[in-house]
Amino acid sequence: MKIDYRETTNDLLKRIDIHSQYGSKNIDEWMLDIIKLQKGMKILDVGCGAGKQCFSYHQFLDGEANITGGDVNLELLSQAKLENEKRGTGMEFLELDFNKKFPMEDNQFDFESCCFAIYYAEDIPYTIREMHRVLKQCGRLFSSGPMPENKQFFYEIIREATGKEIPPMPGSSRYSSQILDAMKSTFSKVDVHVFENPLVFESVEPFLAYTRASLSEDRKLWGSFFETKDDFENIMNAITVTSEKRLKQDGKLIMTKVVGGFIATK
Repeated sequence: MKIDYRETTNDLLKRIDIHSQYGSKNIDEWMLDIIKLQKGMKILDVGCGAGKQCFSYHQFLDGEANITGGDVNLELLSQAKLENEKRGTGMEFLELDFNKKFPMEDNQFDFESCCFAIYYAEDIPYTIREMHRVLKQCGRLFSSGPMPENKQFFYEIIREATGKEIPPMPGSSRYSSQILDAMKSTFSKVDVHVFENPLVFESVEPFLAYTRASLSEDRKLWGSFFETKDDFENIMNAITVTSEKRLKQDGKLIMTKVVGGFIATK
């Protein structure tokens, strides 16, 4: 299944910033708590983007690990490399397309992660097998992605504003089904963890900023929602009216992120 979509740098960073500002829980702390990294590990982060997870691992392990990040988005990868040079962490960032054979030998890594990216794979079983191949025996893969219950308030607002049904999203429609099934069929053991983080907005502006960032590059995923050049702004205007109505009614807007964390052992 080929998904004609790639998130832009600005949209991605905007959403990350809003999660940090308005969420009550820290997903990085949750992740580090459940994956139990150890110093001396050889680590690969697939779909590393601008390097957020790699820098988090490096800091958590006091730099005592061999960490590699790979991504197909050259703009994000360039940001990761610049930050790596600035910090002097000595990590490696390379071009990696998880729809193709990984540029690594078998049995190389103790730990591997793929955060909020794996559900864009064209051939999920193939990508999972490549992740399995480069892990050492007893090595672990951590993946994260949206569960079906993720940010239902966001979709409710869009439904109410437009009167249209929400098309299936690659993440919430594939992650806890196809991806989890592929991991279970490839790895010896898979543990499932769930993270819930309510984002509380006391004004409509940050919610609208999140919505605009989510929909801006997602137009290809939303199909008939954006048929003409004016559709995007018309829909944003309708969402603004609906959001203001909800805020006046409830006093705040609450959108809960529901994320699954799957830990697979080779």
